[in-house]
Amino acid sequence: MTDTTPDRPALPDRLSIDERSPHHVAAVFAHDVGIRFNGKDRLDVVEYCVSEGWVRVPAGKTLDRKGNPLLIKLTGKVEAFYR
Repeated sequence: MTDTTPDRPALPDRLSIDERSPHHVAAVFAHDVGIRFNGKDRLDVVEYCVSEGWVRVPAGKTLDRKGNPLLIKLTGKVEAFYR
């Protein structure tokens, strides 16, 4: 579900909220992006890929050795949309 109105850029196939990631697109985050995973809206998605069908979400309060949230990869049907 890609909404391409003139003031919104097209949603990429893969997107990450981490600014250090090569899949981070700042212009997309100027608008509110929603992720629907297996038919339910998810608010905790850190990264997604529509074509491969996966999302990365934090694993509770667990942190890695650099202090970043530990992420787990969930597979299923992914839909990205503008709210």
